[in-house]
Amino acid sequence: MSMISGKVAFSNLTQHDFYQGKDTGNFTLTVTLDDDSAKTLEAEGVRLKTYEDTQQRKFKSAYPTAVLNMDNSAFQGEIPRGSVVRVLYKTGPENKEWGTPVYMEKIRVVEVAENTTEVPEEF
Repeated sequence: MSMISGKVAFSNLTQHDFYQGKDTGNFTLTVTLDDDSAKTLEAEGVRLKTYEDTQQRKFKSAYPTAVLNMDNSAFQGEIPRGSVVRVLYKTGPENKEWGTPVYMEKIRVVEVAENTTEVPEEF
């Protein structure tokens, strides 16, 4: 297994991800990668997406993935956007059309971002 680190862009770890209104059947975590992690994945043949001048990759699993805090206790709920994480992953066989898939094995939350979705009182 290999490890990357970065910041959470999208977390779908407590329920399946949906794409165009359909259940994908997978739990997913999209991570904005640091430079070293991006280079590591690219060297393994994994295709990355660029969003606002940063490299991102979506990791998936058909099964719930263990999410741990730094003290090895279980993290509860979805990981907030912007949280720093480490992802243990494995790669699958290369697909000529889509590149090399990556499957998350375990996730460690290094730093939890503050939830910035405040709702005004009058709402």
